[in-house]
Amino acid sequence: MSNVRVRYFAGARGAVGLSEETVSVPEGATVGDLVTELGTRHGEKLTRVLTACSFLLDGIAVRDFSSTVPHGADLDVLPPFAGG
Repeated sequence: MSNVRVRYFAGARGAVGLSEETVSVPEGATVGDLVTELGTRHGEKLTRVLTACSFLLDGIAVRDFSSTVPHGADLDVLPPFAGG
């Protein structure tokens, strides 16, 4: 198993009720697998938010959800931000 620190921001934090958590996924799990696990773990409210989110894996924007998540990685969950 691989442990991944997931950090939630803005609306994702509100949907989960946590600023971060550690999630265990099987070795070789992808970003897509991890995002699916987060939705399963936290339910419909987070699942809806996740569809609009961007993700950073160890500080790098995720473009390919088939990317493997390394053990000890950080995944940041970033909902769209409004600003001016």
